[in-house]
Amino acid sequence: MPNLILEKVLKFILPLRSFNIVDKPNLNYIKKLSGGDTIFEEKIISILKEEFPIEKESYENSIKSNDFAAATEIVHKMKHKISILGLEKSYNVAVEHEKNLNNRKMTLSSEFDNVLKIITTYLKGV
Repeated sequence: MPNLILEKVLKFILPLRSFNIVDKPNLNYIKKLSGGDTIFEEKIISILKEEFPIEKESYENSIKSNDFAAATEIVHKMKHKISILGLEKSYNVAVEHEKNLNNRKMTLSSEFDNVLKIITTYLKGV
């Protein structure tokens, strides 16, 4: 099972190399923040698993309906989750994508979509 998850993650990471976005999600920040409190860690992970798919779907719906204001707001919320998962380069993509959406531009849309796919796959395996 872990190999299947790794294969799925790699499937989405490899295309990102051309954009120099090769972050690998991790729980380092959560573990550091928890100070070893595994119950706290589990709660944070549970919240991520619960909220992220909802936010991702809302983002996708906003994009489909060209609601740039809503998409900008959702990306703003999502970038904090991206940061919590240790995705520094992906966080920078989210910041720039948020700015672009605010200006009604979709320039980094495919890169951001790939970040969302990586996180989705990762959260399924955690």
